[in-house]
Amino acid sequence: MSADTSATALSRVKNIVLVLSGKGGVGKSSVTTQLALSLRLQGHKVAVCDVDLTGPSIPRMFGLEGRQIHASSAGWIPVYADGEEKGLGVMSLGFLLKDRGNSVVWRGPKKTAMIKQFFTDVVWAHHDN
Repeated sequence: MSADTSATALSRVKNIVLVLSGKGGVGKSSVTTQLALSLRLQGHKVAVCDVDLTGPSIPRMFGLEGRQIHASSAGWIPVYADGEEKGLGVMSLGFLLKDRGNSVVWRGPKKTAMIKQFFTDVVWAHHDN
């Protein structure tokens, strides 16, 4: 996907909230899950993009373990926690790993490329409204 296309895709997103920390085990996934669920219950359309490559727990937190993302001609289709409503989309490396205990130890350019793909190559269809 070109830079122009990715910029256009992100321009349709009204608000972006980052949940991050320099330390592991402080509850980033828990906060992210509760925030996303709370916003969805208030009627907002929400997308969670989990860029934790060493211990992606977001699929487990949303009860989506074992689900898979799918590729389309437009890009990756996220997993929707609310099914056909498509109001709570989730993208995580955890959907690409075979086992919860697996992790990816990429660094530098490879890690950056994967994170960029999550922001540019995922089809967040519900944000087109």
